[in-house]
Amino acid sequence: MERVSSRLSENVSYMKEKLGVGKSFDVIYLDVHYAGKDMALFMIDGFVKDDILHYLMKLLSELPNGTLDEQPLDKLLKTHLPYVELDQTDDFERVIDGVLAGPTALFVDGMAKAILIDARTYPVRGPQEPDMERVVRGARDGYVETIVFNTALTRRRVRDRSLRMEYMQIGRRSKTDVCVCYIEDIANSHIVEEVKQSLAKIDTDGLPMGEKTVEEFISGRHFNPYPVVRYTERPDTAAAHLYEGHVLIFVDGSPSVLITPATFWHHLQHAEEYRNKPIVGAYLRFVRFLAVWLSIFLLPLWYMWMKTPELVPHALSFVVKSTEGNIPLFGQILLIEFGLDMLRMAAIHTPSALATALGLVAALMIGGIAVEVGLFSNEVILYFAMATIGTFATPSYELGLANRLVRLALLVVTALFGVIGYVVGITAWLVMLARMQSFGVPYLWPFIPFSYRGMRDVLIRSPIPLKNRRPTVLHPKDPDR
Repeated sequence: MERVSSRLSENVSYMKEKLGVGKSFDVIYLDVHYAGKDMALFMIDGFVKDDILHYLMKLLSELPNGTLDEQPLDKLLKTHLPYVELDQTDDFERVIDGVLAGPTALFVDGMAKAILIDARTYPVRGPQEPDMERVVRGARDGYVETIVFNTALTRRRVRDRSLRMEYMQIGRRSKTDVCVCYIEDIANSHIVEEVKQSLAKIDTDGLPMGEKTVEEFISGRHFNPYPVVRYTERPDTAAAHLYEGHVLIFVDGSPSVLITPATFWHHLQHAEEYRNKPIVGAYLRFVRFLAVWLSIFLLPLWYMWMKTPELVPHALSFVVKSTEGNIPLFGQILLIEFGLDMLRMAAIHTPSALATALGLVAALMIGGIAVEVGLFSNEVILYFAMATIGTFATPSYELGLANRLVRLALLVVTALFGVIGYVVGITAWLVMLARMQSFGVPYLWPFIPFSYRGMRDVLIRSPIPLKNRRPTVLHPKDPDR
């Protein structure tokens, strides 16, 4: 470990070499002379609050010669640099990492330590409402790409004295700021330690994709599409999970916060249910669950009935009255599945000004013209539309994509093996979910293993005054709300 020298020239030479002064236009080096002492400032242009730094430099310029001859470090920290966020270090690596993260490094000739002045600012957008988690009534603020703003939005809602924000850096080169957040008096210590150990084991150059890279490292199961952490961009949703005993992970540069542990049912919850009366929220939850199940099972079930009409109940015999068209039924379903994914990707890459034109093209392609030329039958479009609505009604984007892959898999095994394939496919899906865990918590809890109180809270949006117990599967230190 390189130590800061008491000779300013050595420190300046080392910093210039490591930071690339003269090679990178945004690395600023200032050679200054205050109070009879030679000093040097290193900073990154765009990260520095100019007004604060100008104020501190003005104060230093007014110091008479000889002021810093004795104990310059103590005098600067305690008297002559009146600023809140000051730090000192003799470790060059820490100084360099600090400057690259935003703080300004101050070196003084004859002082074997550097002072880090955390007068930084980041380009940031306003905390607007997230597009993925909109509500009719409720808070309109959402997380942004700056970790300090996100932790402040969380503390605004959780003013608990035992709320902990533990800082760490991940990435050998990127040194990305990461924060583990939990309420110490509630969260289970084993879960907290497991989350921190999982983060500490991450060994990579950087986190260019932010929280998604972290999730892949800590969750594993790379060939399993189901997410074992929940994403949220809403501070109120994050706060609600903190009070239950969950652990949050903030990653600098990402507007989404990871909630751990997370079960299958956590991905089906939405803030809108708790912004209405309990009976209304319970109805909305029932409709959402119905939509999710339709998004998974409806198309494979209809295809199975079309191929084995003798299994169709008499009351539902109308569902098998279909004209197959010029393309086999299975081919139609695959075409429309892939076609919608193409449209979804095209919509992501289409500028807003052209979105209307894309919508017209999509309506013509999947609408009447496709039916008239015999590409699709009306029934295929109807049932696929119902399944797609269920996918869009899934609160978790990641869960919706995973369910779509399961639907495709069920279609394939049903086409290959008929009724047996459909039944075995659903059984294999349930077994896969039952075997999954999220930081030691069963993924299907409270369904498997069964918990009456937990399952009641999953199926029914209970009134908040009656939800006086935290989820037992988290083993919280304080089980009562």
